[in-house]
Amino acid sequence: MSFCGFTRRYVFAAAVLLLIANSAMADAWSAAESMADFMKRNPDCMEFSDQCSICAVVDGKAACSTPKIACIKKPYVCTRRAGD
Repeated sequence: MSFCGFTRRYVFAAAVLLLIANSAMADAWSAAESMADFMKRNPDCMEFSDQCSICAVVDGKAACSTPKIACIKKPYVCTRRAGD
């Protein structure tokens, strides 16, 4: 096999892998719920987390900590409800 043929196959394989990874990430982001939607769906939630940041609801708005380094965002989870 020539060097040129090897290079073409390598570039093609890399492009396919990038397309697959990009598609998987797009699916994950489209399935993720926005913070605003989470807050609307959980009006009694006073604190919540996506395992990257911890957020508190102050005057109807989210006040969040800085995300952790190299964090993989997960779905929002309520950690404290009103009256707890």
